[in-house]
Amino acid sequence: MDKKCFYLRTFGCQMNIRDSEVIAGLLTAGGYRITDEPDEADVIILNTCSVRQHAEDKVWSQVNNLSKLRITKDGHTPLIGIVGCMAQNHKERIFERAPQVDFVVGPSDIQRIPEIIKKLSTIDHRLSAHGFLEKKIWETDGGVRPEEIYHTGFYGDKEHAYVVISEGCSNFCSYCVVPYVRGTPRNRNYKDITREIEEALDKGITRFTLLGQNVNAYQCDGVDFTKLVSLVNSVKGLKEFTFLTSHPKDTTISLFKAMADNDKLRKDLHLPIQSGSDRILEMMNRGYNRKFYLDLTDNYRRIVKGGTLTTDIILGFPTETESDFGDTYKLLENVRFNAAYIFKYSPRPNTAAAGLRDDVAKEEKEKRHALILELQRMISKSKK
Repeated sequence: MDKKCFYLRTFGCQMNIRDSEVIAGLLTAGGYRITDEPDEADVIILNTCSVRQHAEDKVWSQVNNLSKLRITKDGHTPLIGIVGCMAQNHKERIFERAPQVDFVVGPSDIQRIPEIIKKLSTIDHRLSAHGFLEKKIWETDGGVRPEEIYHTGFYGDKEHAYVVISEGCSNFCSYCVVPYVRGTPRNRNYKDITREIEEALDKGITRFTLLGQNVNAYQCDGVDFTKLVSLVNSVKGLKEFTFLTSHPKDTTISLFKAMADNDKLRKDLHLPIQSGSDRILEMMNRGYNRKFYLDLTDNYRRIVKGGTLTTDIILGFPTETESDFGDTYKLLENVRFNAAYIFKYSPRPNTAAAGLRDDVAKEEKEKRHALILELQRMISKSKK
């Protein structure tokens, strides 16, 4: 008899990519096989992102498409699950908007997905008057993930692997939903991190990216992030590694020295500025000002010779004026990033900024977005 199969689509960041690998590893260990075709699947899982409204809109669009698939597939009613940040942010309200969804699972409960699928699969699949299963399950109250979920051995890439070193964030930037959907920081033991790397090396994987919402805040039994970097660098057989993402307020000179000294560590730093305006940075609750950031980047380039530098920018934050935007524009001219990821502000539920009026017109956001994109395009081109 053929194995049951699952379709898994990932939305959002590298952390979600790794979470999807974890989910896939748990399900394949439980006897399922993965498929790239949703119309073949017994279970359809959407691993979601809530950082921007655009990311959520893509998920709702996908759910609508899947509902059509579900209704028209004669005699076949795949289970549909929304997992990840949207699940944590919206919880059981997802069922109100999308009654075709059967289960909702937050980031800290992904280890429960196999048992949830098993439970739903044993329910009498009589359909309601609307054509959907009446039974719904949601799990959004989890705490620390069990360590063993990181050791299923499933990786989507045969040469590179993402390794989670910490989950959650306590910075509470006013625009950011991450602390509300990922929780407060939980750091994995450095011995478990290096063990996971060694297990991946046994599979022939030699390149790694260390992941965390704020890797610089890592602490475990006297090992901070700088020491962790050195420990990872010393793992036998590892060829190359890097890390994401750094928060400027926790980024130190000692990290730059470690980047310069550890031969396997790539000389790449992603350091989100978000805005070049001190006033906006304060409203964003970023914990640093323009001068601090400029000094930091100067020190990085002085210590890490030839290192690349990338950033994130949010345009159109509430009350952002032409002068504030001008400060951001000038900062890009000054720092000359190798690349920048540029976003238009959108309010996120539960955040402090959600209480502010989104008063920068859509047309103005688009104008500023285009100007910054063009500036960064010219800077990036000049560095090639």
